[in-house]
Amino acid sequence: SRSRCGGVRRGLGGEHHDEVTTEVLQNLLNVTIIIFMVGNLLEVGLRLNVTEALAALRNARFVVLTLLWCFVLGPALALLLTRIIPLAEPYALGLVILGLTPCSPAIPLMMRKSGGSLAYMSAFMLMAYVGTVVLMPFMVPWLAKGFTAGPWSIAKPLLLFIAVPLVIGAAIRRAAETFAEKAAPVVKTVTSLNTLILCAIMLWIYRDDLFSAVGTYAIGTQILYYALLGFGSYLLGFGLSYDQKAPMVLGTCTRNGGPALATLMGVADAPQGAITMCILAIFLGAILSGFAAAAVLRRCCAPAGVK
Repeated sequence: SRSRCGGVRRGLGGEHHDEVTTEVLQNLLNVTIIIFMVGNLLEVGLRLNVTEALAALRNARFVVLTLLWCFVLGPALALLLTRIIPLAEPYALGLVILGLTPCSPAIPLMMRKSGGSLAYMSAFMLMAYVGTVVLMPFMVPWLAKGFTAGPWSIAKPLLLFIAVPLVIGAAIRRAAETFAEKAAPVVKTVTSLNTLILCAIMLWIYRDDLFSAVGTYAIGTQILYYALLGFGSYLLGFGLSYDQKAPMVLGTCTRNGGPALATLMGVADAPQGAITMCILAIFLGAILSGFAAAAVLRRCCAPAGVK
């Protein structure tokens, strides 16, 4: 009897320890997500050449096609896939939210591999991130049926962790370009280390959910979604040169997982499947799809001088 009681006490103690560990990791995860978003957008701002971006924004065809793919065709395709493919509802919710967060913060690395225009890349990123902040709070409640968060609860983290760091970084570059050039690599290093910690924590906390996604339609649907976005935006980029198409394709077929995760984690009863889709997107939609697209662009589509 005494042995049995001791075993029960140890079992209860083990459960309590697991709960405390999970709570600590969850709090740490929330912090690393904030650093992930702030660091990435601060670096973008520090490197953003506003003059070049504004010059590229005078290309009306590029602006219209970018906005069309980012905030009309991209979300519409995500919604269409959830209707055609028998995704579980939480996975479908995650895909719809991801449809509203175009352009991986890692796109500058992809651009170097594809050989596209850095000025048009800056213009695309500016439109994608400003559009995410402005449109996502209104489009998520409209498109994601059953999602309970209101526009303001969605907008707050986007304003604080995307708009503010982007503006601060751009303002620093405008005021002190030399300092910005030196600060950007430091911010990148800190953010990269934080991203590794973030990924490790997410893989541990959501390991069961990620394993559960294997064998479902979640992973395949994401890969199909990014592939269709990439091919579609390239083939329908009428009137654009390769320099202009490359940043549009790379920005369109990649996702910014930070805003999607922040939107879901700001809701107490967010479905685990939706969060799992956003975690998968950090690997599939922010990294894999972009570098794969950059390699295809350079190998099959770039002019001879770029290759």
